[in-house]
Amino acid sequence: MQCASELQEAGLPCPIVSVGSTPTATYAQRMDGITEVRAGVYMFFDLFMAGLGVCQIEDIALSVLTSVIGHQPDRNWIITDAGWMALSRDRGTAKQRIDQGYGVVCDLAGRPIDDLIVAETNQEHGIIADRHGRAVDLARFPVGTLLRILPNHACATAAQHSHYNVIAHEPVVEAVWPRFNGW
Repeated sequence: MQCASELQEAGLPCPIVSVGSTPTATYAQRMDGITEVRAGVYMFFDLFMAGLGVCQIEDIALSVLTSVIGHQPDRNWIITDAGWMALSRDRGTAKQRIDQGYGVVCDLAGRPIDDLIVAETNQEHGIIADRHGRAVDLARFPVGTLLRILPNHACATAAQHSHYNVIAHEPVVEAVWPRFNGW
């Protein structure tokens, strides 16, 4: 706002005063004189924002539904049908205090499961493992089990999809919101 004031005092018009970022939208106490807020992932949050302390993991409102399609017992891996085409390649949490891999694994209600993360991805498959390399009880996750993955970056993940399925009470889809795509 100070820059806009200085421009206006110098006789230069400044009709648009724009601020941005999820932390700004979250913590700003006043926005007097601001004409635009670029709020980022403010309405969804994501693991990167949780890593910054802007939100809690429980606040993340965007997830990707995936199915268990197999196991690799010798590696303690659960294989899913959500790879980087569904989750994105974003590894934004890799340099944060807690590396969340390609996403945190949750049950259908969105509650994180133990220390499971999507440790690796290829185009169509996600590989779920324990973040500390411990053994995973694969019998808890038979083929067909539905899981939710919380993304590192909501924008990059949402860009992989044509719409949002809005779910307030499991497992009913209450609305479908189309996304607009392209730049």
